[in-house]
Amino acid sequence: MKLWYAIYTRPKSEKKVALYLAERNIEAYLPVHRVKKKWTDRWKWMEEPLFKSYLFVNIDESQYYEVLNTYGVVRFITFNGKAASIRQETINFLKRLLDTDYEMEAVSSNLHVGDRIQIERGPLIGLKGTLVSFAGDKKVKVELENFEQALLITVPHDFLVAEEK
Repeated sequence: MKLWYAIYTRPKSEKKVALYLAERNIEAYLPVHRVKKKWTDRWKWMEEPLFKSYLFVNIDESQYYEVLNTYGVVRFITFNGKAASIRQETINFLKRLLDTDYEMEAVSSNLHVGDRIQIERGPLIGLKGTLVSFAGDKKVKVELENFEQALLITVPHDFLVAEEK
């Protein structure tokens, strides 16, 4: 019996991985949405994955390692050590949602106000602090260690990770 699973891909490899899987006759779903990007001389509409580095595959157990051994696939998303299956209704919901004109951005839900965080990419890499609040699409308010004041910085949500305990 085939079930849907989420896989984690190398950064910016979602579309290539979907093509590689299609070549192997493995059903993959990459939710994409249109975003307006500013180039130096103009604005341009682009299609980007809704969930960065995530892709959904509809497979049976015999295809598990074939997917895992596909170039660009890092791992399956797991829960309690097992690949977490995703209900068909969830995939249908994503498809319906992306057929609308709603503006949307997927943000990591594993960070919460009060969490100890570390910036893992960009010019502020390595800085640690406490997540004070979310302030818009890409702004987070972080209280940095040893500064004794909050600093409002603009960083993509995916630059932040929960600090290891």
